[in-house]
Amino acid sequence: MSRLEAWSVDGIGEIVAGDDLARIVGDAIAPHAPAEGDVVVVTSKIVSKAEGRMRHAADREQAITDETVRVVASRAHPGGVTRIVQDRNGFVMAAAGVDASNTPEGTILLLPVDPDASALALATALRDRFEVAIGVVVSDTFGRPWRAGQTDVAIGAAGIRVIEPLAGSVDTHGRPLVVSAAAVADEIASTAELVAGKTSGRPVTIVRGLGRHVLGLDEPGARALVRDADSDMFRLGSAEAHAEGFAEGYAAGLTAARVAAPTEHSSDTPSHAQEDPRPA
Repeated sequence: MSRLEAWSVDGIGEIVAGDDLARIVGDAIAPHAPAEGDVVVVTSKIVSKAEGRMRHAADREQAITDETVRVVASRAHPGGVTRIVQDRNGFVMAAAGVDASNTPEGTILLLPVDPDASALALATALRDRFEVAIGVVVSDTFGRPWRAGQTDVAIGAAGIRVIEPLAGSVDTHGRPLVVSAAAVADEIASTAELVAGKTSGRPVTIVRGLGRHVLGLDEPGARALVRDADSDMFRLGSAEAHAEGFAEGYAAGLTAARVAAPTEHSSDTPSHAQEDPRPA
């Protein structure tokens, strides 16, 4: 790759439940002559709208609870409680991705039920229509540990290499790379966000120049980017980890005390008062 291009497209309009998203996206990108190796990035918002994932804003807290598999961290603040949770797809994010931005007043949007399946349906339809290999990324905005601000990442993907393991190759000085792996799908999503923005009304972006990453439709989706909770060194928030450690230590202390108590006070164990004072 020597050149990368990205631009957002017009013509999407307001999406409602039941819309044929593949047709709408296809019509919007058609004037741009989709080419072999293009990646089409669509925001999760329009996918959720087309799939009917809209709820009343008053149901937000219950919706977060319903979408949550595991609470990672929570913090109270004057406006309520922020919950960082893991959802059914394994994504760890604020409020399970439930969001009120770019949706009609009084409503909220939930993430697509299966973003990889949504991406696959779009990629299949676009490839059939334009007869070229097109990759699809479904993007959403995440916060990040240790870093201020947010960036878009891939929550769904089809027809692209989502991660490129570099282990086994060497750096420019000939040293072997051992653990390096480029999160390609996330980098594509953040590239698209830079040109589309949050308020432009252009939820579809074409990224051109990454043809080497556009592969077959049997490639793993974005779920392959999810770190397994058991191998995550930061699977809990700091306060939650402290509370869990304290509870486990307290329980272990009680167990040890119960085990030791009968031995220390057993009737056949001599005390200092019962010892024979005579020398041996």
